[in-house]
Amino acid sequence: MEESPRIDPAVAASGNGAAGKRELDRAFETLYRDHLRDVYSYCYYRIGNHHDAEDLTEQTFLQAYRHFERARRESDGRPLRPWLIRIAHNLAANYHRDRSRRPTAALDNVEPVEHPHGTERVVEGRERMREVMSGLDRLPEDRREALIMRFSLGMSNREIARALGRTDGATKVLIHRAIKQLEEELDPAGATGE
Repeated sequence: MEESPRIDPAVAASGNGAAGKRELDRAFETLYRDHLRDVYSYCYYRIGNHHDAEDLTEQTFLQAYRHFERARRESDGRPLRPWLIRIAHNLAANYHRDRSRRPTAALDNVEPVEHPHGTERVVEGRERMREVMSGLDRLPEDRREALIMRFSLGMSNREIARALGRTDGATKVLIHRAIKQLEEELDPAGATGE
């Protein structure tokens, strides 16, 4: 289980002194190193291109830094990854809302990492990836978000619940329904029993 960076209580109690700020910055640096990949991956899956995902990742950590001290106090020792993903989630929602009228790069242009298998298998893999990405695009936002967090980031149901502001039970149902709907999107004939 991930552990949140610790701040020495004596240093934290010293207020905004230089020692307290250095300790807080060290704790944030640890948080950044531990979660940079997850935040970037989440942003990339939400946005679909590397450049904008990098920008959103930067914005996520800048916003997190501004509120880090308060988040640490309120977390009661719980991991802060769901908090970071929630920030990224909100920024991605703003990104989509702000750019809803502007054309963006299609996910069809996204190429998977080179594969050491034969050309036929690579082509089949790319086609399947496009189908899955297209199926994800057709899901309601909350279902798409839950699947990205679960399968791309490997987040637990509890972490997803915290990131989305839902109960554990509601999150479990959300993920189950999202998987079922994605299966139906990918294989409509199989889902209906035809």
